[in-house]
Amino acid sequence: MDQKMEQARAVLASRFGYDAFRPGQEAVVSALLSGRDVLAVMPTGAGKSVCYQVPAVVMEGMALVVSPLVSLMADQVRAVQEAGIRGAYLNSTLAPGQQAEVLRRAAEGAYDLMYVAPERLADPRFAEFARTARLALIAVDEAHCVSQWGQDFRPSYLSIGQFIAELPVRPPVAALTATATDLVRRDIVRLLGLRDAACTVTGFDRPNLRFAVERREPKQKLACLDAFIDERRAESGIVYCAKRATVEEVCDHLRERGIAATRYHAGLTAEERERNQRAFVNDTAPVMVATNAFGMGIDKSNVSYVVHYNMPGSVEAYYQEAGRAGRDGSPAECLLLWCDGDIATGRFFIEQESTHEGLTAEEAEVVRASRRRMLESMVGYCYTTGCLRAYILRYFGEGGHDEALPSQGGATEVAPYGGGATRLFRLPSQPSSQLASSHGWKDGNRCRTGRDGPASPEPHRTRRHRRPPRPRRARRPSSGPHGGSGSCRSPSPSPA
Repeated sequence: MDQKMEQARAVLASRFGYDAFRPGQEAVVSALLSGRDVLAVMPTGAGKSVCYQVPAVVMEGMALVVSPLVSLMADQVRAVQEAGIRGAYLNSTLAPGQQAEVLRRAAEGAYDLMYVAPERLADPRFAEFARTARLALIAVDEAHCVSQWGQDFRPSYLSIGQFIAELPVRPPVAALTATATDLVRRDIVRLLGLRDAACTVTGFDRPNLRFAVERREPKQKLACLDAFIDERRAESGIVYCAKRATVEEVCDHLRERGIAATRYHAGLTAEERERNQRAFVNDTAPVMVATNAFGMGIDKSNVSYVVHYNMPGSVEAYYQEAGRAGRDGSPAECLLLWCDGDIATGRFFIEQESTHEGLTAEEAEVVRASRRRMLESMVGYCYTTGCLRAYILRYFGEGGHDEALPSQGGATEVAPYGGGATRLFRLPSQPSSQLASSHGWKDGNRCRTGRDGPASPEPHRTRRHRRPPRPRRARRPSSGPHGGSGSCRSPSPSPA
């Protein structure tokens, strides 16, 4: 085992240029190399992909990566190939002849790693290939998609567990995600059939992020956004909106004010989405206005703020999207603007959701009920009289137990993202429907929590103190697999 870890460190240095693993990575790599299943919950930018890419080089056979990000696969493969890893992908964007060629070469041992979509596992031709292939490991990316309690449940993920169980030789399995409560983690273990899984959760706290919430009526939001961005004209940021029409309105408004903004939502053509995304990643258009279809897998380190123009549908979704700020470790800000209409919109989306193909009416209602609970927790974040950071951490099971939050229960290994000793925590398993309250400051409709300590007051009607513009942070060179997927094409995970 020591020899394999030495090989892993050598691969990390030679292929990715890093002398040491980040917190949490080494534990995951070590478990996989020893043949053990793994559940890894690591925040955006923590380097989840390196946890399976390094073992893919060290271990005998090919690593199979199941991912919902079909439109990202070509970029992901390009990134690993640049690192000297023999990679391939297999999805519906390839012609039948190309798919056959990929399978043929994979059977001959030409690849260290292959990306596939979960729907591919149901293809009889692929299932036959998998039964005869020498698989070193199976990595399930965005593993929260398997759970009906998660913010992005996808029925296609339910077939992964059966696919793994039917393999004649079962390889170690790694389930990876950026956000998962304990309930979702337990669902992942059960539905994927993980055996004696080593569970590694890097701390959810992002000390460089500052969180703020402002209750604003719809007519006030644009003025509030203008004031916020005007103080940050030289910086790059993302503005998330709930609806496509709102994206268009906000983007047009910012452009009229001379701000180099671009847009992204599923109603645009694939060519325009890719063009706009690259303009944002390359800082040609430093402000991106988008629905939640944007952001997953984007490797852009110098995003200094994320504004939610509308309230998201869950704390998980909010934290994942807000976490796209400050990936370079620099101070960054996360502002949420909300109104009562956002709550009604969230409820409407839940009742009208059309992604339950393959589920019975009863199963679909269970999913909707879970969505309603997550929405109520998000409403609680907006209304909390306490510290926003503490609310988020308690929601994910860190920082102790708050009776006002849904309990996350269970024992989990925690490797703090900022370093430090591994610790264990256990919380009760019974949920509560009450809203949260934690230490911090809140004045009526507004709460701010700082990066450097307790929340600091900022009265609701007091004009913000302006600060001199900061020079735009240069985007760091792509960190590739160590800090993300190394890609710059975004999928459309929802029809937003």
